[in-house]
Amino acid sequence: MSRKIIESLESCKVIVRPGVGYDNIDCIAARECGISVCNVPDYGTEEVADSTMAMALSLARGTHFLQSRLRRGLGEWTVEEAAPIPRIRGRVFGIVGCGRIGSAVALRAKSFGFDVVFYDPYVPDGLDKALGIRRAETLEELLSQSYVLSLHCPLTEETKNIVGPNQISLMDQGSYVINMSRGGTLDTESVIDALVSGHLRGAGIDVLEVEPPDHSSSVIRAWRDPQHPAHDRLLLNPHAAFFCDEGGEEFRAKGAKECLRALKGEPLRNVVN
Repeated sequence: MSRKIIESLESCKVIVRPGVGYDNIDCIAARECGISVCNVPDYGTEEVADSTMAMALSLARGTHFLQSRLRRGLGEWTVEEAAPIPRIRGRVFGIVGCGRIGSAVALRAKSFGFDVVFYDPYVPDGLDKALGIRRAETLEELLSQSYVLSLHCPLTEETKNIVGPNQISLMDQGSYVINMSRGGTLDTESVIDALVSGHLRGAGIDVLEVEPPDHSSSVIRAWRDPQHPAHDRLLLNPHAAFFCDEGGEEFRAKGAKECLRALKGEPLRNVVN
């Protein structure tokens, strides 16, 4: 919702985004017009965390790579096709943004034996101790040690392209990137370049800068073309990590309850502006 649309609203009390991200709403314009903007931040926490681990494990264990190549008759029917595959226990699972979803991912990654480290300057001290994980003081510190890097931050001016070519270059060769946050937080062009060069061994992307994507974009070309050097190491989803039958009902119900609170003059929850 743009400023023009918001300023044309004559009796609006609240704008509710029935989901986590609200970067498609001009929150500043809404605040100036006295309109609260609310989201529903907790409806898909488990599903996004589960999807994150599904992608990470499919890539790190070579499952997707083998499935993609052997189905097309490429290579021998042997595990060596995906080698090398290091053991994941003790490897660093880096998380950018340790809110509800990031914390849920941390607990799941721990259960698989990852050494979980997060970077989030807005989380108070002590979360690392509560979850039994480690904290990086800078993004660069996190990148330099991450075997798997997973993004779970909102899209803001600060986080736009927070991971691009310079950041990927700080990661060890043969590492992985997962993006389940918002499309604009990760520069997908640089991800494809890193997959082609071999610097990244795999990438799992649920969200893109433009949705639905342009069919001529580099990420879609790599994903669809079996001859592309990044094809076998790229997983894409159509912004579906949050989805489950129960979640679809949940975010609609919670969004409706927020609207009802506004109409009754009751205190609102999850105001983001």
